[in-house]
Amino acid sequence: MKLRLGVVPYLNVEPIIRGLAGDERFEIRREVPSRVAQMLHAGEIDLGMIPSIEYAAGDYAIVPGIAIGSRGAVRSVVLFHRGPLAAVRRVALDSSSRTSVVLLRIVLRERLGRDPEYVAMAPRLPEMLEAADAALVIGDPALYFESPGIARLDLGEAWLDLTGRPFVFAFWAGRPRAVGPADVTRLQAALAAGRSELGSIASSYNGLGAGHAQANETYLRGNIAFDLGSAEQAGLCEFYRRAHAQGLIAHVPELRFYADH
Repeated sequence: MKLRLGVVPYLNVEPIIRGLAGDERFEIRREVPSRVAQMLHAGEIDLGMIPSIEYAAGDYAIVPGIAIGSRGAVRSVVLFHRGPLAAVRRVALDSSSRTSVVLLRIVLRERLGRDPEYVAMAPRLPEMLEAADAALVIGDPALYFESPGIARLDLGEAWLDLTGRPFVFAFWAGRPRAVGPADVTRLQAALAAGRSELGSIASSYNGLGAGHAQANETYLRGNIAFDLGSAEQAGLCEFYRRAHAQGLIAHVPELRFYADH
């Protein structure tokens, strides 16, 4: 039987799945992060590259060693705002990923000392900034957006400033017995293969139009951390702790991993 994988349609996942091309063991389905999480919760996929906050919503295990994270500026999870951040009263949210929304709530509570009003909207920045003082946008739309008149708060950088730790945006997770050691090894090998082809991935990727090869490669090499080591796990636990302290998740989940041998 094929192993059903759910992944996001963004540049940052391409190195993770590049090495799976042509492997008949895996069936890959692409959806926005929130939809990948819904499919996993509903049993429509076996393993999902899920937003990290969704791990707290089910009985899951994690594929060791693989993540989409940052150790500073991430560039693809950004709060755009007009005027000073301190003046923000209303925030439009791209609700494609609940992790980014929870991260933003944690950061703004610390930065502003209060909670602004939040409203969910489609990720179209001009319309979002017409309806609110600031807009959270994730993925390729945030990565490729350029406007000299709009300030930005990079949430990967903001998290590092707040905690001194890396941030983990997503990782492979599934039901406790969904995959075996051979599958884990294969997924880890796929990432290793993808990391050896970052230049090729950057030049061939056509997310929101061609012509971003150099920016893509800079992003993949300089902004995205694909590891899930001890520092990333500590950052993940800190995220869950803070989210729980603000009442944004019901409990702080224990990190459980699939066996890799």
